[in-house]
Amino acid sequence: MAVQLSLEETDLAPATETGSGVLAFAPDLGYLRLSIVNVVFYGDPTKGDGWVLIDTGLATSKASIIHAAEHRFGQNSRPSAIIMTHGHFDHAGSIEALVRHWDVPVFAHPLEFPYLTGQASYPPADPLVGGGLMALLSPLFPRSPVNVEPWLKMLPADQTVPSMPGWTWVHTPGHAPGHVSLWRQSDRTLISGDAIVTTGQESVYEAVMQSPEMHGPPRYFTPDWDEAERSVKHLAALEPELVMSGHGKPVRGPSMRNRLNELATNFRNIAVPEGRPYTDDPAKPGKSGNDTYR
Repeated sequence: MAVQLSLEETDLAPATETGSGVLAFAPDLGYLRLSIVNVVFYGDPTKGDGWVLIDTGLATSKASIIHAAEHRFGQNSRPSAIIMTHGHFDHAGSIEALVRHWDVPVFAHPLEFPYLTGQASYPPADPLVGGGLMALLSPLFPRSPVNVEPWLKMLPADQTVPSMPGWTWVHTPGHAPGHVSLWRQSDRTLISGDAIVTTGQESVYEAVMQSPEMHGPPRYFTPDWDEAERSVKHLAALEPELVMSGHGKPVRGPSMRNRLNELATNFRNIAVPEGRPYTDDPAKPGKSGNDTYR
C-alpha cells in the first residue's frame, strides 16, 4: 500500500489573515481555502489592479472569490487574467460564472482546452485507490467540461505567465493532460496545482484536517502515473523554497525539500496506489488548441 510523507508544523510557511478568508503567505501572494481546494491571488494588494486569479474553486465559490478579491484589491476590482492549472471540477467550478462577471481572459495549456471548451469530459475517477470516503465517492464528482471558449487563450509558448512578470509555467501532466505549475525563480516559489499536494485528499478526515504531508496528485483523479512521476521529479529538481499547492497549506524550507525529493525518488512506492495505476488516452485539442506544445 502507498505510504505518505508527514511534514512538521515547522515546515508550514507563515500565513497572515488579511480578511475575507485570504491568508497571505508572501507580499504578493495570498490564498483562499474553499472547502477542499485553494485558489491563489497574485498581485500587490496596495495597488488594486494588475492582479491575477489562479484557479477558481468549486461551482459554489463565485461569491466567496469575488468578496475576497474586493476586500484584497478594492471594490469592483477585477483581475488582469485567470490562470488555470487544470480544469477539474474543484479548480474550474466557478470559471464560467467568474468570466461572465469580470470579462477577462483565461489562460491554460492547450492540452487542457477540450475540458474548458465543452468538447470532452475527463476520464472516470478510480474509487479503489484506497484512503477513505473521498476516494469511494469520487465517481460522483463532476467530470463534465466547462465552456469558456470566448475567453480562453493559450499560455505563451515561451513559458512566460501573462500579467505575472518573473514567473514561468511548467507543464506537469499526469493528473491532467494539460496540467501546469507556476514557478518564480527569483525566490524559488512554486504554485504546484495538483501535481503535488501538501495534504491527503483521499479521505474526508484528511481533506478537512489538512495535516501537512507531502503527496503526489490526488489518486482518484490521476489517470497517468508515468507522467505524474515525471512531473514530480521535474518539480523536485527545481528545489523550491516555498510550495503552495491546490490542496493543503503552504510549506517551505529544507525539510520540505527533503520530503519532496523523497517523494520524487520513491514515487512508485509512496504515491501510486498498489495495483491501481491506469492510463487513458487523453482528449486531444480541437479547433481551439491545435497548435500544441509541451
